[in-house]
Amino acid sequence: MRREELVLIVGGSSISGTVLNAVIRAVNAALEVGRSLGTAIRTKQACPIK
Repeated sequence: MRREELVLIVGGSSISGTVLNAVIRAVNAALEVGRSLGTAIRTKQACPIK
């Protein structure tokens, strides 16, 4: 192929739905871990185990 033909090729640089879904799920998992950790810390401060 010549350089002029190679410049006309389009594709491969867009974000696919699968990648976007994986990123969203990773963010949701990180938020859930943060919530769980915050709840555990708050519970220990309110009701210490003796």
